[in-house]
Amino acid sequence: MLVHNHYERSFAAMLRHRGITHVPVEEKRRSVIDGTPVKSLDFLVLGEGGRWFVTDVKGRRFPGGPPGKPRRVLECWSTLDDVDGLERWANRFGGGCEGLLVFPYLVDPQLAEECGWGDAWEHEGRHYRVLAVRVAEYRQHMRVRSPRWGTVDLPAAAYRSLVRPLSYFTGAGEPWLLPA
Repeated sequence: MLVHNHYERSFAAMLRHRGITHVPVEEKRRSVIDGTPVKSLDFLVLGEGGRWFVTDVKGRRFPGGPPGKPRRVLECWSTLDDVDGLERWANRFGGGCEGLLVFPYLVDPQLAEECGWGDAWEHEGRHYRVLAVRVAEYRQHMRVRSPRWGTVDLPAAAYRSLVRPLSYFTGAGEPWLLPA
């Protein structure tokens, strides 16, 4: 967990507040699985029914875009390295462990009440809506966003069909599903 990253701090605080068992992971160095470097995960999270999730927190803003031209889209890009790393960690832990990409969206305070999607959370004076998608499903639908930067994302329709509030996976909190 990066303590200077407000998205990760907020996520950790939300997990603590909701009584969700979790382990933050120190990210100072790359880890190694079977002799090959792998991107570190951000948190191990115990979900509903005893299922473990390896998670990577991808903080985004809503609305996105430049200050003068806000775009009301839910950015869901990641790096291929993140996707590969979560899959490798989930496979290494075994036992039905799954990878989750967690998207805490920092919501413009003027829109906080009107956003009826995701798990609502307020921390350090900021408003968030938290969504997550299984990394295996993300991989099935992902497309290359930037070959140069190694980024991938999902088409909007695929993201809408796959994403769930984090509480869907943890069983804790009051879920609000993404409107159609």
